[in-house]
Amino acid sequence: MMDFKPLTPDDYPRLKPFFEGQRHELCIYSLPSLLSWTNDAYHPCGAVDGHTLVIGAEFTRRTENRHLILPVDPRRDPPPERLRDYARELDFHQYWFIPEGYLETYGRAAVETHFAVEEQPEYEDYVYRTEDLAWLKGNRYAKKRNLVKQFTREYVDRKRVTLAPITAADFTECADFLEEWCLQRGCEQADDEDLACEKQAALNMLAHIERYDVNGLLLRIDGEVCAFGIGARLTAGMGALHFEKADANYKGLYQYFDMMCARELFADCEFINKESDMGVPGLTRAKRSYHPVKRVKSYALKLR
Repeated sequence: MMDFKPLTPDDYPRLKPFFEGQRHELCIYSLPSLLSWTNDAYHPCGAVDGHTLVIGAEFTRRTENRHLILPVDPRRDPPPERLRDYARELDFHQYWFIPEGYLETYGRAAVETHFAVEEQPEYEDYVYRTEDLAWLKGNRYAKKRNLVKQFTREYVDRKRVTLAPITAADFTECADFLEEWCLQRGCEQADDEDLACEKQAALNMLAHIERYDVNGLLLRIDGEVCAFGIGARLTAGMGALHFEKADANYKGLYQYFDMMCARELFADCEFINKESDMGVPGLTRAKRSYHPVKRVKSYALKLR
């Protein structure tokens, strides 16, 4: 029987080797992100089985959502029958965030021998070319360039803006800014648990900014924190922008800061994964407005 137990930041050094050479383009397969998404409603669990790391999500309230993700093995992805065995042994009835490449590798027919396969459109990740986000060239980005120019003229040219890497010493200021950001968006509303969970995940990653293999960028206006972003390497050629928060009261700030995140955090990546829209209409419009080069599909497998 595998020792399936909660995963914590202390597990990072032990788990890191499983993610070296990680090949899946869904952002869930970023170890810093996996460990950060934990709160009183949800926590990640895992167990090592030889060369394979088996990972699941336990829910305290939405128990119907408890699931495994594709086990992480640097050598190869486990075949469908092994996924079936893991699910049965650990008493899970479903996998989430199965990459499309897995179905292509083993064949959908082989997977459907053991599982019902369903697309998860709300969890499709948006992928952009780094060069596009860093320079906003072409007519399709004209409106965004105009907003960047307005912000630059009002704040950057007047030396009111500073940019710097995030360090552990910035935690309190970032946490205070995150509280204000949440007030703007109603994170604490009882009917919006997802936003509250995202807030806690961001705090968790900020708390371990120097422990994890992540890069952070902090923007201040007149000395006050007004935006921060945190990214990590996902695959050999792709980074993931896990958190990007900006004060909505400053016109053009988000567009300017997004451009700077692409330049400063992902200069050595050809592509940037900016995660899914979770089916939220406003997020969908915002992510599409930056013209992704592709969407990475996610699938759920439900045990037959």
